[in-house]
Amino acid sequence: MNILVQKFGGTSLSTVEARAHVIEHIQDALALNYKLVVVVSAMGRKGEPYATDTLLDLIRNNGNQLPPREKDMLLCCGELISAATLCSLLGSNGIQAAVLTGAQAGITTNDEYGNAQIMSIQPQRIVDLLEQGNVVIVAGFQGQTSHGDLTTLGRGGSDTSATALGAALQAEMVDIFTDVDGILTADPRIVSDAKRLPVVSYMEICNMAHYGAKVIHPRAVEVAMNALIPIRVRSTFSKDPGTLVTMADTTYDSNESIQDRIVTGIANFDKITQIRVNAGEGVYDLQLKVFKAMAQNHISVDFINVNPSGVVYTVFDDEAQKAIRILNELGYKPLTASQCAKVSIIGGGMNGVPGIMAQIVEALTEEDINILQSADSNTTIWVLIQGQDMAKAVRALHKKFQLHS
Repeated sequence: MNILVQKFGGTSLSTVEARAHVIEHIQDALALNYKLVVVVSAMGRKGEPYATDTLLDLIRNNGNQLPPREKDMLLCCGELISAATLCSLLGSNGIQAAVLTGAQAGITTNDEYGNAQIMSIQPQRIVDLLEQGNVVIVAGFQGQTSHGDLTTLGRGGSDTSATALGAALQAEMVDIFTDVDGILTADPRIVSDAKRLPVVSYMEICNMAHYGAKVIHPRAVEVAMNALIPIRVRSTFSKDPGTLVTMADTTYDSNESIQDRIVTGIANFDKITQIRVNAGEGVYDLQLKVFKAMAQNHISVDFINVNPSGVVYTVFDDEAQKAIRILNELGYKPLTASQCAKVSIIGGGMNGVPGIMAQIVEALTEEDINILQSADSNTTIWVLIQGQDMAKAVRALHKKFQLHS
């Protein structure tokens, strides 16, 4: 079968007008003779009746003592409401459809409630329904353990559901529909002339998603990359082809190839704190003690620099005081810089090209922006700066690398 997976996010399903666009995209895919699997998120965002955050507020406002297993049972409801609503709409448009929960779709996970990992997918029930002529609507963000308990997949879980099902079904493509026209060179709220990227590699979009771009979750991209399933990131509200995410060495009809583009985009996120712990003379176990303490207290660390004189790393602002208290209890006197921002310069073509860091430093120096810390890989260079300089830095780097053209 020629299978297409479409995933629609919460904003795509939150209003009557938005759902009309969803129906059009489904009709377009059926007109191209695809067998269609549609993965849905919960409707809307926080404050709207069926959004995931609204369901979480029910718990917070009623004792806030729901165990993780039972919390996942509640959170699975939002996607089921979306799936049933869409099924009804398809029926009213003469389109035969059937709804499956994540469990009924064959998704088995571990028992890490709230952030479960997919262990296996047995999609035979989906295949049977497709062969019977159905559009198969699957509730995203959810699965079940081997014991039959409901689980949720954590942040970006519906994206992961879509690409994992695409891989299991050997789909031709996975379309991720959202409220933007594709993947842009920078956050359009910061850079007014940010451009849509027609094509990016899996690795580039993984890095962009990890470091601030919120269009698609990196775990979903990694699943698609491992299965070599192309992804298109598209707008629900237009017919624009969006951005194709695929292998970097694929040949395209486009005049632009991934490998010829040194810098692809700029990503950013803020509200992080830099922590510096200096080792005293003759102290050689500081690194072990610091990072073991962070791990034991479930504090996520990032932007790590280790050297003989000590360690430097970052944590989220809302975990900084906890981290500082732990370090004080160990007898250390950490130096901190709060309200920082991490700006990432990403491009599959930068590896081995001289002068990229020089251009970054030049762009930031021209704007009187101090670099607090930096790191790099073969496709990404990160700089840590004061949060108040984040927007100015993103615009300066976007201009320096001519991403607007």
